[in-house]
Amino acid sequence: MSILPTDRQLVTQIQEGDLDALGILYERYKTPVYRTALAITCDPATAEDILQDSFLRLYKYARRFDTTRPLKPWLYRIAINLAYTSEARKKRWHIPQDGELDWIEGPGHFSPEWHAEMSEIQSQVIEAISSLCFSQCVVIVLYYLNSLSLKEIAQMLDCPVGTVKSRLYYGRENLHRKIKVGDSLAPEMLYAFN
Repeated sequence: MSILPTDRQLVTQIQEGDLDALGILYERYKTPVYRTALAITCDPATAEDILQDSFLRLYKYARRFDTTRPLKPWLYRIAINLAYTSEARKKRWHIPQDGELDWIEGPGHFSPEWHAEMSEIQSQVIEAISSLCFSQCVVIVLYYLNSLSLKEIAQMLDCPVGTVKSRLYYGRENLHRKIKVGDSLAPEMLYAFN
C-alpha cells in the first residue's frame, strides 16, 4: 500500500518543475473545482475552461505559493475569481434578445414600488432557501437557480438521481412551510417551487 503525497509535497515538486505532481493535484481536485465553476457560471464549457485555467495558474504561480498554507482554499479562490471574471465579462458583452428588451422597457419595471416589491420577494426567498439544511439548499439552488437537470446535479454531488429527487422534494416541502402563506408572495412562490 503506497502512501499518497500531501498537497504540500506535490506543490514543492511542482516548484521544482515536476509536471506529474501537477497531474496528481489535477486528478485530486478537478471535480470540486469544476463544480464550483459550474455553480457560478451555469455553463459547462466555461466551467471546463476555468478548470484548466485554474491549474495553469497553479503551475505558473507555484513558486510564489506558501507551502505552509493549505492548497485547497487557494485553488478554489482561483476558480471562483476566474468564474466571477467570466460572468462579469459575459454580462458586459451581453446583447439582449427581443423578448428581453420588451421586459426591460415594459412599464412599471423601473418604478420604486416594483423595485421595493422585488427586493422584498428576493429577501424572503433567500432567507427561506438559506434556512434549509445544506443538502436540500444545494439541490434547490442547483435545480431552480442554476437550471441544472437532476442527472447533472447527481453527477456534481456524486449521488444517485433518486437521492437528488428526495432532497428536492423535501426541500420544496420545507420551502412551502417557510414562505409566508398569508402574503401575496405565497401563491407565486408555491407555484415556482412545484
